[in-house]
Amino acid sequence: MLTLITTKQRCTATALGICLSPLPLLAQEQPGEQEQPTAQEQSEEQESSAQQEEISATPIPLVPDEPTWDSFHGQLNAQKYSPLNQINADNVGELEKVWEIHTGDVADGSGELPATVWSATPVFANDTLYIGTPFYRVLALNPATGEEKWSFDTQSSLEALTQPVLKNRGVAYWQADDPVEGESCQKIIYMGTMDAQLFALDADSGELCESFANNGVLDVNQWNDTNDKWPLSLLQPPTVVGDRLILGWAGMDWAYEQAPPGTVFAINARTGEREWTFQALSDEVREQSGTANVWTHMSADEELGLVYLPVSSPSPNFWGGNRTDDVPLATSTTALDIETGEVAWSRQWVHHDIWDYDINAAPTLMDITVDGEEIPALIQATKMGFLFVVNRETGEDVWPIEERPVPGGDGNVEGEVYAPTQPFPTKPAPLLDQSEKPEVWALADAVSFGECSALWDDLWYEGLYTPPTTEGAGTMGYPITAGGVQWGGVAFDPASQTAIVNTSHIVQTLKLYDREAYESANRASGNESGFASQEGAPYGILLEIAQNWLGMPCWEPPFGELVALDMTTGDVKWRRPMGASQQHGFFMPDSWGSPTIGGPAVTAGNIVFIGASMDAKVRAYSLETGEELWSNQVEAPSVSNPAVYEYEGRQYVAFIGGGNTILKDQVGDQVAVYALPE
Repeated sequence: MLTLITTKQRCTATALGICLSPLPLLAQEQPGEQEQPTAQEQSEEQESSAQQEEISATPIPLVPDEPTWDSFHGQLNAQKYSPLNQINADNVGELEKVWEIHTGDVADGSGELPATVWSATPVFANDTLYIGTPFYRVLALNPATGEEKWSFDTQSSLEALTQPVLKNRGVAYWQADDPVEGESCQKIIYMGTMDAQLFALDADSGELCESFANNGVLDVNQWNDTNDKWPLSLLQPPTVVGDRLILGWAGMDWAYEQAPPGTVFAINARTGEREWTFQALSDEVREQSGTANVWTHMSADEELGLVYLPVSSPSPNFWGGNRTDDVPLATSTTALDIETGEVAWSRQWVHHDIWDYDINAAPTLMDITVDGEEIPALIQATKMGFLFVVNRETGEDVWPIEERPVPGGDGNVEGEVYAPTQPFPTKPAPLLDQSEKPEVWALADAVSFGECSALWDDLWYEGLYTPPTTEGAGTMGYPITAGGVQWGGVAFDPASQTAIVNTSHIVQTLKLYDREAYESANRASGNESGFASQEGAPYGILLEIAQNWLGMPCWEPPFGELVALDMTTGDVKWRRPMGASQQHGFFMPDSWGSPTIGGPAVTAGNIVFIGASMDAKVRAYSLETGEELWSNQVEAPSVSNPAVYEYEGRQYVAFIGGGNTILKDQVGDQVAVYALPE
């Protein structure tokens, strides 16, 4: 049965559990008692409401009228699209690096500081390029030269409080509709820290905005009031919608059974005052479980008045015996009313998630024409390699999404229950074939004297959603936490109605250890791999990449691809291996591709720009054919989305060479910006 929840419809059998749930499950805080307004106040409120209705009656285009790259995904629609065409398929091969800087904010983990993971998208606004660093500094740069206009150091403690690394995904930008000349903080830059502090800075000067929260700093951790195991880390910049900041947070994966429960806060952009709170879990589940947070960016349709949340899985990630009842808003795309935080509709993409299948990318909003009908749609990319396409106004299917039977458990996991079915899209087709075990890579098997084939024989796999087990080498995860699609998400060209997405093909092994076996194991862990305790649950876990003793993947390449889809039909237009893998200092053939982290950008010049690969190259591909047209080497894998902007008549493309130790042990502090020769 499909999960479709709407507060605007009467209770159906499907939505009955939601309609009967406590109010916090649906959205907002209960307002406290207030004094009755006077007649004058009522009149002023009615006048303000009428003005607001007049303002909101003006259509807000889904695709901005002017070239825009002022947020994490370029625009609120998360299309990562630029109408600029100065750089095009005919001349992109002439691109040259016109400036670069090195911030100095980098660590490889070998010294006193944890390693850095730098995934910031440069933000172009106010004729300035704004960048946040993993040392929690903000840089304001001349977009044509890289010369520093100002910088601000939050003086945040450089400790890995919730992550195994120091991590930053950049800044957010807001400006008043009618900025008052000479008045400060009419344009504001926001950046958060791992210890849950949100800083608001005047975009022109870099000075703290004293009227925001506590002299320019909001302590978001003041709202961390249930299962307070870690600070509500602000690694992802807020999503700015009108005069509101929609704020999610990140936590500590795989560590606890009971953890801080998922909350999203709407904050006044000028004052930092909290306006509403969304809770993904019911009060009962909040006490015994946790997370189902939103740790990545969100998208919004201002004309519809909706913000779209990619919601993660509940805790603990790989055992669900503490949450056997339905948790309908977890691992979902949930649309909220921007004004109130109430749920407009929600679609759950994984029932009873015990695989850490967080919905990890903002859904991309798009207007598409299917069978002659114009549809306001969104496409939700997932770790499973599925692309779910629904009407963004109602949550209803664009192409049928079917509930299909999935494997049950093997009887060896105490207290667990299993969802009998899961949602499967009929179109687009899965980005990778999860129906059977991928083939053992003959080369990796041969050089390891059959190690890979022996591992394959000892791994349980009956297709996607095979549950975790304590037996043998555990369960094969294909894909699981490392892929198919990561938080870079889907780009979209509205002219050709083409979606572009990069996907990883990675096999992982997942094994549950009962508490006694876990405590006696020789435990080690890394960034998103190794042992994890799930403290409080009956089981800890071991999650590893399926590779031989030489570090070679045991499954056949390609290990990563770039895919283009015709969104009028849901069919693949082209797909190709992307990037090059690297092992022991050697680059593998391009036909093998690379696992990827980060996402693409697309332009009206029929170009797809992307970094994301292990080989630390940034590339341009033809939107029409998928042909690689240009590449350049940067300091470390560019695991952020690129930015495309125009300044003083010249088009630029900016990449961050920051690295991610999940891909390989290569980190950097480089901002590299490209343009055509003058």
